[in-house]
This record gives sequence, C-alpha cells and structure tokens, in this order.
Amino acid sequence: MKNPRFFLICFIFCCLYMFSCTVKQDSLHVLNTAGLREIPFDAHWLFARDSLSGVEKIDFDDSGWRSLDLPHDWSIEDLPESPGVKQIGPFSENSPGGPSTGHVMGGTAWYRRHFTLDADSGKIVAVHFDGVYMDSDVWINGVHLGGHPYGYTPFAYDLTPHLNPPGTDNVLAVKVKNEGKNSRWYSGSGIYRHVWLTVTGSVHVKKWGVAITTPVVSEQAATVQIKTDVQNQTDKDVSVTILTQLKYNDSAVSENAHTTVQISANGAAGVTQSIEIKAPKLWSPDSPGLYSAVVEVRKDGEIIDRVTVPFGIRSIRFDPKTGFSLNGKPVLLRGGCMHHDNGPLGSATIDRAEQRRVELMKSFGFNAIRTSHNPPSKQFLDACDRLGILVIDEAFDQWQREKNPQDYHRFFDEHWRGDLESMVLRDRNHPCVMMWSIGNEINERADPSGLALTREMVELLHQLDPTRPVNEAICEFWDHRGRPWSDTAPAFALLDVGGYNYQWQRYGEDHAGYPDRIMVGTESVARQAFENWQQVEKNPWVIGDFVWTGMDYLGEAGIGNSILYKDSTDVGFWREWPWFNAYCGDIDICGFKKPQSFFRDVVWGLSRLEMAVHAPIPDGYKERVSFWGWPDEQQSWTWPGHEGDTLQVNVYSRCEKVVLQLNGQKIAEQPVSGETGLKTTFKVPYQPGTITAIGITDGKQVASKSFETSGPPVKIKLTADRRQINNDRNDLAYVTVEALDEKDRRVPYAEIPVSFTVGGSGELAAVGNGNPADMKSFQNPECTTFRGRCLAILRPTGKAGRIKLSARADNMQPAEVSIRVE
Repeated sequence: MKNPRFFLICFIFCCLYMFSCTVKQDSLHVLNTAGLREIPFDAHWLFARDSLSGVEKIDFDDSGWRSLDLPHDWSIEDLPESPGVKQIGPFSENSPGGPSTGHVMGGTAWYRRHFTLDADSGKIVAVHFDGVYMDSDVWINGVHLGGHPYGYTPFAYDLTPHLNPPGTDNVLAVKVKNEGKNSRWYSGSGIYRHVWLTVTGSVHVKKWGVAITTPVVSEQAATVQIKTDVQNQTDKDVSVTILTQLKYNDSAVSENAHTTVQISANGAAGVTQSIEIKAPKLWSPDSPGLYSAVVEVRKDGEIIDRVTVPFGIRSIRFDPKTGFSLNGKPVLLRGGCMHHDNGPLGSATIDRAEQRRVELMKSFGFNAIRTSHNPPSKQFLDACDRLGILVIDEAFDQWQREKNPQDYHRFFDEHWRGDLESMVLRDRNHPCVMMWSIGNEINERADPSGLALTREMVELLHQLDPTRPVNEAICEFWDHRGRPWSDTAPAFALLDVGGYNYQWQRYGEDHAGYPDRIMVGTESVARQAFENWQQVEKNPWVIGDFVWTGMDYLGEAGIGNSILYKDSTDVGFWREWPWFNAYCGDIDICGFKKPQSFFRDVVWGLSRLEMAVHAPIPDGYKERVSFWGWPDEQQSWTWPGHEGDTLQVNVYSRCEKVVLQLNGQKIAEQPVSGETGLKTTFKVPYQPGTITAIGITDGKQVASKSFETSGPPVKIKLTADRRQINNDRNDLAYVTVEALDEKDRRVPYAEIPVSFTVGGSGELAAVGNGNPADMKSFQNPECTTFRGRCLAILRPTGKAGRIKLSARADNMQPAEVSIRVE
C-alpha cells in the first residue's frame, strides 16, 4: 500500500490550486465602487442560447456556459449543425422572418453576470441597459426586477434592496425572447447595446435628470438653460445646492451658477438655471463644437453627486416660407435613412462601428440621418454630435395594429408612453437631434384610433421637449387600397412637420391646399434623386429628402435589385435565398460606395461630373430594376471577353455638355442639363484602355473622370482605416482587402477566396463583402472578394501590442498589415 501522506499532500495541493483559480476568477468580477458614479458592465457575461428553466436562481450551475463581452448579437453567429436543414453560417431556411429578417434565427437565450461589491458604501446601485432585443426579463439574486418588451429603448432597475453583502456573489440574470415574426428587417438578438451600473448617494441627480436648452442664440451671445431634477431617497427633508459650470474643451467658459433647493423626504425637486456665454461656438454640421455642463449636488459644502452632460449651442427654426434654418442660416437636408445594424457585426453596438457608420455618411455627402424605424444607440447619437450630422429620431414602426404577428403591437398600449419618454429624456441634450418622429407608415394613421394616438403622442412630446418639432412618415394607402390621399390631411394637421414617403409628386398639390404645411421627404428612392432634390431646391416648404437607404442593411433581402430576364419580370417584393441584405443603399454593408452615390454627388452639387458603365446585357435579355434598385452599372472600364461589344456609358453632370474620349481620341459629344435629369448616355464599342468624360461649361473644361482597364489580379492589398487603435473592446480596425493587378489597380471583376490569419493583441471580429447574395459565415477567417474587394474587422483582446493580419489567396501575392494597440 502506498503512503497515505502522499495522497493527503496531493489532495491539499489540488484544493489550494482550485481555490486560487476560483479567487483569481472571482477577482475579475469584484467591482470597485469608490468614487465612481458610472461603472461599465459589459465584460465577463455568461451566455446560453437555450430556453432553460431556473436560470434566474443564484445557485444555478452556469459553469459550462460560454463567456463573452457585451454588446452581443447572437443572430449573427454561426448556427450549430442541424441535419436535414439548409443553413449557411447564421442563415437558416427555418428562419421565422425569412427574407424579411435576412434568413437568420432568433429564439430565447439567457445571460448571467456574477459580481461582488468591494464595500458596503450605503450607495444606491442601479443597472442600466441601453437596448435589449427583445422582450427581456431581469432578475438579481433570484428576484424579478421587471420586463422590458421594446427592443430599442433604454431601461434601468434599482438593485440596491436585493444585493448581497459585500464580498459575496451577486448574480444578474437576463432572459431575452426574440420569438416568431416580430420585425420587418434584421433586428439582431440579445443584449446588443451597452450595460453599466450607476452608484450614487441617496440624494442624487435623477436618471436623465439634466435637460439643457439654448433659448437665445446668436454669434454674439447665447443663453444656456439647465434644468436639473434631484431625487431624495431618504426619510428626511434635505437642503442641497446645485452648482453648474459650463466648459468647452475642458476649459471653463462661465461662472458657476448656484441654486439652493429644499427637497422633501422621498421626493424630488427641479432647479432651472440660466448662464450666458459670450461669442459662443455654435454647433452645426460644418462646425460641430460641443460644450459640457458639469452639475454638482452639494450638501453642507460637500459634493454628494456630480454629472457631466455634453451639449451643443444651436438654434433651429422650421417655416414654410423660409424652410429649415440652423443658427439663422438655411440648411437643405441631404438625408439618408439608416437601420441599426453594423453589417458583418450584426446589431452589436461596438462604439467604433457606430462612429464609422456616421463617418461614412458624412464623407459621402450626407448631412442628415433618419433612424428608421426606432431610436438608435446613445453611441450613434454621440458620433452624430461629434461629426456634425442632423438626426430625425424615430420611435416606432407600428402602433396598435400589427405588421407582424409577434411585433411590438402586442405591448404598445401598455408601454408606448414609457418608451417615448425614455427616448426623449435620453436623447434631448444631443444637438444633432433636430426632430422627433412618432412612427413610420402606421396602418391606422388616418383612422380615428390613429388620429387620437397621434394627438396624444404629439402632446406628450411637446411636454417633454417643447424645443423640437414632431414628425411622422406617411405613405400612400397601399395597406388600404382605394382610400384617397386626401384622407391623410387630418393626420398631417396634427404634426409640426409632415413626412412624405415616396410622394414627391404630391408636394405642389398639397402646398396649394395647405400652404402652412412643412414637408420633408422621409423616404425616397435613388432613381428619383434628381426629381426629389429639385423639389427641395425650389420649394422652401420642402426642407429635405431622405433616401431609402443611406447604407445597405441586413434583411428585406434584395428589395434593391436589378435582374436580367427573357420572359418574366415578376420576382416579388424581395429576392429569396440566398439573398440576405436589402442592397438598396448608397453604401454597401462594408462601407464601400455604390454607383447611385456617385449620381447623388452630382445631384447634390458635390461633384460636377461622374461616370458609370453599364454591365453588358446578353442578347435576348432585358434588365428589370426594382423600385429601390439601381441599374447594374459600375465605375469601371474593365470588361474582359466583351471586346467589340457596345456598352452603355452614362455620364452624370451639371456641366453644359460632355465630351467622351477613348484612348485619347474624341468619340462623342452631348449636351446635358436638368431637362435630361443631369444624365447623358453614350453607346461605345468596348476596347481596353482609358475612357474619359470631360465636362465643358462656357467653352472651358471644368471637370473630368477617367476609367482605366485593369489587368488580371496578381496581388492582395490590405489597407487599415487606422494604424493605431485603443486597447479597448469598443475599438475596431477596419481593413479593406483588394485584389490588384501588376500596376496596383483594383480588378473590379475579381471574385477570389481570401483566407486570413490574425495574431498578436487582437482577434478577427468579422469578415464580409458587399455581395447581397453571398451567404457565408461572417466569423470564419475567409471571404470572397466582390468587385475586387472585401473587408476584415479586427478587435483588441485586452492587451497592448500589435495586431497582425495576414491575407492569402491562390496564385496571388499575399499581404500583411500591422496595427498598434495602445
């Protein structure tokens, strides 16, 4: 028999080792609350994509669950194998939403978060969710805190009464139910926006309790009004002083405002303060300067709470005779509608992804975004503030009547007031927000029940925020066949600004009947960009145009398409499997500019001339372009195999005429004007070389555009949007992958599988291309180029250093790129 001491020593050693591992793991979840008001709560969540029971209990065994960081969208993740079911990556033929939601799966899932508090501070601890899709329920230590059905509005719960003593484990459990057909587009699933804790004293500024307005604005001076609501959660009356200071770039620009207020036990009180600023820096798309208000609550001279609220100084005015004015100057809204997904990342609200979408829109000429058809993330609005993009902040896609059987209409009557309040209270200090929208293409919009709801919502919004107008996007009666357009008049009469979806032809007639009505094109299509923009340029009562859409999005598969046909053109509203994205945007899901955006540059006056070449159409075929689609044209003169074939060259220009050259020789000349829709078309026999369009005005060359024929692809090029990123899970590096010829020209016909390897201080977050029908995993380290390019997205893993991305393809020169993480 072996020595029993040996077994005893081994047993003790194993126990000590397991204990040390447990302490190390638990230490990751100890929250240091000292001096902190807001604590990020995105890391160290446990996740199970399953409809389990008993998960809310504190002693539930979650040891085998997957660990992840928020924000998280499970619908974008690869599905487990399911024998006999057609599926690719996250896509499944069993998707309840089908092409409407991009063929992805929802379901029910659970999240759990273990944490301990470092000390009994006597503080009030609350958990805040910026968005969970959808129908969530939350428990703390087995106690049900509540449910929140709507997937797009923020909510919070007080954890304080149910927390365990310091040093012991607390468990937050969240059940998310994305069941059935509940959305008309890709929604994503899960805790897809940020989560954080607030730690405050018993007397504190209420959630979203600071409201800032600028009632008087000029270049010489501005009056800033700050209303602060303070809550007293003690059993005694208290006297506190509210001290507010305004800053710009962290430097004080005002004297402190002091106001003392008495707050009754378990009550609340509001304080309004006014501060004047000389020579203010006014916020606008051209100069989006931001101030901050530092609000302190003091009791007996001690600071007991402090919040910092960013804001902008600007004035807005809407008038049918002068249009929309920002800081006293007219602004025409060059708008785009945007859904909330981040393409290959799904709906996960990673800060850099939100910022990049806004950057792309701004760089491609947009100055306004309509957040269709729901409130966006806080981070999206923060980016719009910083970069200078105006926003129509939209609340709902349906009210009491369903658009899908399991959508928000089930909860509307009970929750619409709370959801509107949370949208406005959270977003009201963002200078980018210029208008509220209460709905999109609402079924009951012109019926008595809908008119009553409209009246109630408008009144509530005016109470919550009297500084901004209220809008609703109204469409023709496709859902009530036979009803005349005139039936919309009572609905428009209740709104401050009337939203028109695809109805630019009615602007003149409606203005004649209702001259005080302010109109905005809340949805339009790219092929009618010129007609819509003419209405904006010529009529001050039409303040802008918002194309559907600014950027491609997942779901509503293939509503923007062009197809070739011989006999039949009936393809329905959308395209079926394997199409998964809408493909109607000016920008594709990877952020690459699409052909219609070049046309829009000319329409908006951002470019004097652009050119596109239509793809060859085989004999016997015709092209059918959907309502939201665009003809199959490209910015390319590379068409191998079509030598001698006649190609259609479209030139868009604001010049008087266009001269076309091929390989340095003039081959045609044509006039162009508004009467031709800023477009002229040439028929050109294809031969390799260089094609050039030259714009002529007053007999002088004022613009030109050339395309050069590329050779076969021989190498890969990697280009990172930034060569240095933050060591933060909320940062990303976007790497463009291109197939180039020997002269470093992108090869637009190249469809080449590329494989990726990532090393160092990061991971591959996603890959993708702009092909709306290339159904593949977004997470596997391989992607096929579409029109000569694709995208890889890198994410830091938590340590400083470098991320190294390598890309390889058969018979191609490989490429590498290195990104510093600090």
